[in-house]
Amino acid sequence: MEIIINVDDDSPLFSQLVNQIKQAIVSGHIAEGDPLPSIRQLANDLAINNKTVAKAYRLLERDSVIETKGYRGTFVHPDARKNSDVDINESVTEILQQALTSLKEIGATDSEIRIEFARLMNK
Repeated sequence: MEIIINVDDDSPLFSQLVNQIKQAIVSGHIAEGDPLPSIRQLANDLAINNKTVAKAYRLLERDSVIETKGYRGTFVHPDARKNSDVDINESVTEILQQALTSLKEIGATDSEIRIEFARLMNK
């Protein structure tokens, strides 16, 4: 699996990493059960921060694309191919758009929405 990170791309580095791992799974370059490099190893190979790789791995694990097996390492999840099509960001955008539309319909201002959103996020 070859991963190429473009620091000049508008897409965040962790997002590039997530997308490339998903693409490698869908295309068959890596298969279910295959081991992945450790966070530290992949960060060193790509010359990026460990936290960037850790965030990408957390998102992939959340989506059941990879699985961590303690000290044995990180592996491609048995259902990775089908789970690689899941895009939680798309669902988040859709739900937030519906909420914003409803709030605008009742007359809430942008400022009121921002303040309440920030307050709820900080809880």
